Amino acid sequence: MAVTTSLAGSQLWCHSLRGKHYGLTLSWEKQLKMAHICGGMCVGQAMRIWGNKNPKAVKIVMHVVDHHPMDGDVSHGLHKDLGSLPKPLSISDIVAASDSGAKVRISYQGIPGSYSEDAAVKAYPNCETVSCNDFEEAFKAVELWLADKVILPIENTSGGSIHRNYDLLLRHRLHIVGEVQLATNLSLLALPGVRTEHLKRVLSHSQALELSDSFLNKLGVARENVDDTAGAAQIIASKGLYDAGAIASIRAAEIYGLDVLAERIQDDSEIISRYLVLARDPIIPKADKLFKTSIVFTLDEGPGVLFKALAVFALRDINLTKIESRPQRNRPLRVVDDSNTGTAKYFDYLFYIDFEASMSEPRAQTALGHLQEIAPFLRVLGCYPMDTTI
Repeated sequence: MAVTTSLAGSQLWCHSLRGKHYGLTLSWEKQLKMAHICGGMCVGQAMRIWGNKNPKAVKIVMHVVDHHPMDGDVSHGLHKDLGSLPKPLSISDIVAASDSGAKVRISYQGIPGSYSEDAAVKAYPNCETVSCNDFEEAFKAVELWLADKVILPIENTSGGSIHRNYDLLLRHRLHIVGEVQLATNLSLLALPGVRTEHLKRVLSHSQALELSDSFLNKLGVARENVDDTAGAAQIIASKGLYDAGAIASIRAAEIYGLDVLAERIQDDSEIISRYLVLARDPIIPKADKLFKTSIVFTLDEGPGVLFKALAVFALRDINLTKIESRPQRNRPLRVVDDSNTGTAKYFDYLFYIDFEASMSEPRAQTALGHLQEIAPFLRVLGCYPMDTTI
């Protein structure tokens, strides 16, 4: 079936009521741009639908081909209740999102009141947040055009790096467009009228319980693990648990109608979490802000290869703010010949680096060009403004 439709007011969305998947080929007239969509997800670079011409004058030709369901469907599990799905982004939504004061839609892992949602609101005060069951679904929400951006916790001062989320950066083709640093305030919440001495148990995420170990020991209560901090607040409010408290955010107390019994109960007085904001398209660096660039690369086995890779930045006075290594999941071991012992096996690593420089600076371009000469694989994950606020 072929359909010709004007871009103005149309929506980039396809859903099969028969439970089947469709492959769509979208082409612009006059061959301005092409994109292929399978099962609703854009493969390759995201399509800029407004292009260089008046959007109202551009048309999309859609050829719909029926396919059999495939394993690994990218939309599986995203919002179990189809009625709760946010509306797909329309042309007017996308054009409006390019305006500086427009409301953007940001996906995150968790439920309303989570710290990830707090970070999203800090970065975009007027944003509309989209709750997702896990980080994978939060990424898919952007790839399926259900959200403009996704916010992802990447490290914190108490637990260090969140390694699984580094793997997501490489698995998906989204671009880092911002970072958010958020001071974590772990608070003890309870139903209105409940006092601290009434509590027999405290619910929260396992990490929040660990970070509040000294406070909970003094309180002498039992500890119960739940999926996330905001979920603990929701359980107490929905079930009316008068003997239980929750460790969560101040915002969670406001959302679920709970009282704040104590603030900053964590053992470390200050815990800072760093979040990354990702979108379908990269941003253009500006000269009026400090920028950071994130990359990932691999190296061949040999003496001094990591030193040589890091030297390309030191030689150009580029400061590194983060170095992280992760074993390659699809190739964890590398077999090499060794003249003394025959063959040897080494872990094959990916190296993630953040450095303080913009991709618009010649020194950064030269450094990456130099790195590419010794790195079999190199990918720029994003160039984005540094967050200097807490």
